[in-house]
Amino acid sequence: MKIKNLFLGVATAAMAMAAASCSNIDEGDRFINVKPAEVGRAVLIEDFTGQRCKFCPNGTDVINGIVDTYGEDNVVAVAIHSGPLGFAGTAKAEGLMTAAGNEYYTHWDKENKMGQPWVVFNRKTSPDSKYQTWASILSGIISEKANLSVNIANAYDAASRTLTTTVGAFGTNGTVKGKLQVWIVEDGIKALQTMPDGKSNKEYIHNHVFRAAVNGTWGENITVKEGETTTKQYSYVLPKTWTAENISVVAFVYNSNDNNDVGSVENVAKKHLVEHEGETEK
Repeated sequence: MKIKNLFLGVATAAMAMAAASCSNIDEGDRFINVKPAEVGRAVLIEDFTGQRCKFCPNGTDVINGIVDTYGEDNVVAVAIHSGPLGFAGTAKAEGLMTAAGNEYYTHWDKENKMGQPWVVFNRKTSPDSKYQTWASILSGIISEKANLSVNIANAYDAASRTLTTTVGAFGTNGTVKGKLQVWIVEDGIKALQTMPDGKSNKEYIHNHVFRAAVNGTWGENITVKEGETTTKQYSYVLPKTWTAENISVVAFVYNSNDNNDVGSVENVAKKHLVEHEGETEK
């Protein structure tokens, strides 16, 4: 019994010493901040194309090859129908050009000097119309790291055709102040397209077509702090002419200064409204 009591006394003393030593540690030194893991920077390809542009199908083929190579998680392509070779449509033929698309077009090519197609990669490269070089340009920026990640969750009410999308931006490195942009794009649109031989193809299938900017043409201000998630939610009623099963949401954060100039894209993500086979949850 005496030995047992001795052990209890020693144990009690040790616990008291440990408690005393812990109480002497400053409050700010008791927890070690673990920096979030690095994340890759996906690449946004803004493809300025047009239904009356005979070389645009060639550019589309190059972009499709890039997306196939790297995957939609790493490369998000958006076809922005716009400019002098865009098509507004007629009573008999659907046009894919939009007012917002034209505003994006003139931001980079105010004097319509570029011709079409041309692209911008993550808004950090100059507009480039040499589609033969697009794959090599992308390969030079695909391995960059980002200061935040973007996540998208979609819900859809078929009766009201209302899309509800929740976008979260998680900070991984420092504080990012910029703009959050949310777009709706659609695949599988059968519409007129001028082909490289100059002929019109009324059965052409257009994919990743820019349809609308959910939160304004240039998005809205957002601040994302390291280790924290900033969340925004939006609702949008899909027009009856759009096929819900082919709709996706594209969301990205980009830098902008006090003059509202467009800066480079911090990160981008894409999420189908209806989950496709093999698609991973983002």
